[in-house]
Amino acid sequence: MTHQNLLVELFVEELPPKALKKLGDVFASQLCAQLRQLGLASSDSVATPFASPRRLAAHITHVAAKAADTAVRQKLMPVSVGLDANGLATPALLKKLQALGADVSDPVFAVAALRKAPDGKAEALFYDSLVTGATLDVGLQQALLAALAQLPIPKMMSYQLQADCELPGWSSVNFVRPAHGLLALHGSSVVPVKVLGLTSGKLTQGHRFEALMSPVTVGHADDYAATLLRDGAVMASFSDRRFAIVQQLAQAAERLGPGFEVLMDDALLDEVTALVERPNVLTCQFEEQFLAVPQECLILTMKANQKYFPLLDTLGKLTNQFLVVSNISPADASAVIGGNERVVRPRLSDAKFFFDQDRKKTLESRVAGLDKVVYHNKLGTQGERMARVCAIARALALQLGGEALVKRAELAARLAKTDLLTDMVGEFPELQGIMGGYYARHDGLDADVAEAIEDHYKPRFAGDALPRNSVGVVVALADKLETLVGMFGIGNLPTGDKDPFALRRHALGVIRMLVEKDLALDLNALVAAAVPAFGSKVTDAGSALCDFVYDRLAGSLREQGYSALEVDAVLALRPQRLGDVPRRLAAVRAFAALAEAPALAAANKRISNILKKAGTAAAVDAHVSELLLKEDAEKALYAAMQDIAPRAQAQLDAGDYTASLQTLAALRAPVDAFFDGVMVNAEALDLRLNRLGLLKALHLAMNQVADLSRLAA
Repeated sequence: MTHQNLLVELFVEELPPKALKKLGDVFASQLCAQLRQLGLASSDSVATPFASPRRLAAHITHVAAKAADTAVRQKLMPVSVGLDANGLATPALLKKLQALGADVSDPVFAVAALRKAPDGKAEALFYDSLVTGATLDVGLQQALLAALAQLPIPKMMSYQLQADCELPGWSSVNFVRPAHGLLALHGSSVVPVKVLGLTSGKLTQGHRFEALMSPVTVGHADDYAATLLRDGAVMASFSDRRFAIVQQLAQAAERLGPGFEVLMDDALLDEVTALVERPNVLTCQFEEQFLAVPQECLILTMKANQKYFPLLDTLGKLTNQFLVVSNISPADASAVIGGNERVVRPRLSDAKFFFDQDRKKTLESRVAGLDKVVYHNKLGTQGERMARVCAIARALALQLGGEALVKRAELAARLAKTDLLTDMVGEFPELQGIMGGYYARHDGLDADVAEAIEDHYKPRFAGDALPRNSVGVVVALADKLETLVGMFGIGNLPTGDKDPFALRRHALGVIRMLVEKDLALDLNALVAAAVPAFGSKVTDAGSALCDFVYDRLAGSLREQGYSALEVDAVLALRPQRLGDVPRRLAAVRAFAALAEAPALAAANKRISNILKKAGTAAAVDAHVSELLLKEDAEKALYAAMQDIAPRAQAQLDAGDYTASLQTLAALRAPVDAFFDGVMVNAEALDLRLNRLGLLKALHLAMNQVADLSRLAA
């Protein structure tokens, strides 16, 4: 039987948990891809990855013991170069054949074995040969080395292996972790390969403490997972192990009674899955006194430091019980439970201590300390940054809510960064803003100010909630604008995938607030209002920053399902009120569905080209003299515009963009007739300018919602 399933396992010391899943997936996919290139695996071969804390493995179906031989035809040279006048081989041809390994002891026979075929205008000589397919022994060696070279290893280790006895001394090996075993089975047969100083066999190791035998012998490639689970107490599949953890977590919560919810996220699940070989979920608890600490602090320390799963009640409040995924399953788990409870207690005590200490000082008393914290060497301290955010917030609040909003927004902006100086945020930077909200409430500040302090980083990520109240919106906008204007002003822009100050995220946050809150703020004016807050540090950031915002907006809109043509048509006008953009897009989509749309889009494109050739926009006046309208078609178009354009403008002014465009669609017939019957570039200057003016007026009327010419195919 030449085709069997293949199993390759590399047994190593504990792999980095955050990288394990990707390492396992890439190892399997790359190994399969390499074998396909060699003809040992087919397009139907399926690669199944296995990854546990101490192993990377791949099971690949339908792998050949030897790749099929391949017929190869190679072009040698033109006949005129390879053969002389008598049809005998030239020295150049013989030399070429020798280089290919052909037998040239009988030149006449060698030439007879060649094929002549047309090659362009001339005839060429071609050499047919049969390339022997690679054996699995050779091919797997090559594929394995190539797959290991492609692994996304976060940080390479260099370690030493003892050399073979005939090679005294030590040899250095580089890999993510020291490797101790190599298993390679084709069906039930060992494939002899060597890598990382290891020679393949059919032995591996099971669980450190719970394996039934050591080592574990794998008899067949297809028995790998079952054998490891039975004899080695190891669940080799990452996905199976993860699923088992999710099931056990749900069952543990259910056993505690109705209403308990496990707080789990994908990143934590993946990391815990990468830490255990045989998951066993246990229920633990801590003292209820710690629940007086903000639950975000307790949740963060349990998840980030201990890899525990918190439990919430029906109201979404943290309980004093939590779940642990253990790597062992003793008959009496009390020692394991007690150990985990002892380990978490000091962490929670630290959080409580930080919280109690921080509340001894008000946020207001910490403001002066911001002057001692460097923000950026070109933009000064956090104190200077706070002053800029206050100034920008003041300008925004004046436009959005008057003096009452200004007072509250300035207070929130002044205190928003003070929690950076607290012990809790010093220990857990992820809690910045959140702790500021708690401390603001403790200081007796009004709810909207406390919420604004907590919310001013929002949205922190895609899909995150926006600030809950107008004070929070103003401070969040001011904070993000300060970062954007400052960084663009000093030329510190994102490049490629590098964006250390998260400018893309800040821009999307500004966009979401302007659009979803439908704020009456113009983008250019918004940026211009922020620049003076920087004094001499920043003099301009306007056009580049606005282009950056529109680019982010375009990408976001396309992700929401709008077509590139629709987005391009709307954003070509650089609408200043971003809250208008969804309504403009809806109007463009409705217009594009009309029968008149293609013709009007094409006409708009034609008008744009005519006006460009005629000169600058300023050179062409939109004024039209009725006395100079000579042709029936231009008179009809002018009359139609006199009737339709005012109605469309009124609808536009009322914000009904869809109705405005649909009203303008009635111009299709007179526009078509105009281009069919009127020569725009008339010889008489006054007629030509009048017709250009008519087109300019038409162009201005039709392209206020979007640049309709961008819809033309």
